[in-house]
Amino acid sequence: MKRSYSVFLKGAGMGAADAVPGVSGGTIAFITGIYEELIYSIKNFGPSAWGAWRRGGLKGVAVHLNLGFVIPLVLGIGVSLVSVAHLVTYLLENQRLLLDAFFFGLVAASAWVVSRRLTDWRIWHVLPLAAGLLLADGLPALMPLVSGLGSEGLMLGVAGAIAISAMLLPGISGSFLLLTMGLYSSVMEGLKAFDVMLMAQFGLGCLVGLVTFSRLLSWLLSRFHTATLQLLIGFILGSLPLLWPWRELVSYRLGPDEQIIPMEYRYLLPNDYAQLTGDPSALFPAVALMLAGLILVLAVGRFASPTDSH
Repeated sequence: MKRSYSVFLKGAGMGAADAVPGVSGGTIAFITGIYEELIYSIKNFGPSAWGAWRRGGLKGVAVHLNLGFVIPLVLGIGVSLVSVAHLVTYLLENQRLLLDAFFFGLVAASAWVVSRRLTDWRIWHVLPLAAGLLLADGLPALMPLVSGLGSEGLMLGVAGAIAISAMLLPGISGSFLLLTMGLYSSVMEGLKAFDVMLMAQFGLGCLVGLVTFSRLLSWLLSRFHTATLQLLIGFILGSLPLLWPWRELVSYRLGPDEQIIPMEYRYLLPNDYAQLTGDPSALFPAVALMLAGLILVLAVGRFASPTDSH
């Protein structure tokens, strides 16, 4: 029971992170020491479950699918996504700078916590690290292509597959990719309003993304473990500019509902931000929240298992 409650809380943390553009639930899974168990558990949802059923019935399937871990985790993610959606949309509209500051500290510290766990680092691991940085920077620019698919159902399905795959990648925010697709507002409003059709189309895409991408990640982790972790650290570091609190939007496009989709930012110092935008820099509360995010990650990382089980 204690394990289930702990996993539920970690799932709630993942759901809360996934609701914020620029933050990934995979980062929370990394910090809390459940990342690899999550990937290997998802991978087992497939034809191999039939063999487990034939060998051990319901109990065999439950063990094979690691349901003691998966069920409380999914419940935590779901409860958090539905309940936090209201709070997040409010904070994004009214306290965006402070929200970004908190998650900037949290994500920055997570890269350091994960890197401490790598004991067999080699010089060539700089390559996957650099690849992660480049992919994190370049992926959002490709997302507007999704809005050109035409059919709303197809767009939602593809968006779900991409967003859920991003959720599995620390540092790649599924919410931010949805934002660059022009679908973030539609999906969040659909979740809040419990729009069954939208949730079904989006959910089907998520299912396809989970099944396929988890297998790729599982293969990479089993064969190139440290290199894959370096790639994921690159993703985490590459997401930091999107969370820098003092930034100015310099180019954007309009989505289907006249929603502003950011394309390029200019990153500023707090004083320059206040002078250029006319808004207060909120330096002291922002720094305090950065430190709070950093301390939270260090505290969680200290008690999380240094290696995930699977």
